[in-house]
Amino acid sequence: MSQAPAHSNARPGSALKQWWLKWRFHLNILLILIPLGFMPKYFADAKLFRGDAGLGVNVIRDIQVGPYHLDLAELRDEAPRADGPAGHFKSFNAALCKACIQEVKAVYLRIGKPRSLRAAGTIFFGAPYRMGTNLPIPPRTKADAQVWITVEGWDGSMHQAAVALAKASPATVAWLEKQGGK
Repeated sequence: MSQAPAHSNARPGSALKQWWLKWRFHLNILLILIPLGFMPKYFADAKLFRGDAGLGVNVIRDIQVGPYHLDLAELRDEAPRADGPAGHFKSFNAALCKACIQEVKAVYLRIGKPRSLRAAGTIFFGAPYRMGTNLPIPPRTKADAQVWITVEGWDGSMHQAAVALAKASPATVAWLEKQGGK
């Protein structure tokens, strides 16, 4: 009589099963550790969006726009983001002074001086102490361009002020110079 091999009743999938039983604990630990690597960015973004980290970067404080005052900042210190065929956009935040919150109807932002209120630019949205907008960056914008802030009052008045783009967003100016005037 011949004897059968010791592993004769082994099934074809048992090697995979043995590997899984040996390594499943380590794979589960990996599934926990990978998301932990993204937590610092998540908490930094949450702090920024709650307003605990201020308005953003490159904050320009106390800009006088007629009788009103506001603070302006870019959301992140990065180049404008492409939005498909619509072009490139840069996110900005603004905060009105406490004394002028009740008097201001709308705040607009635009590169280049607006010709009228109809062409005032993108409107800021959100609470008056933390408004946000996405400013389109035209492809032929020059590095010495100015960002114009238009404030419309409830009384119908319109006031404007300009800030150098290099001061409001140095990352955008660096990106424009890298583009080479496309």
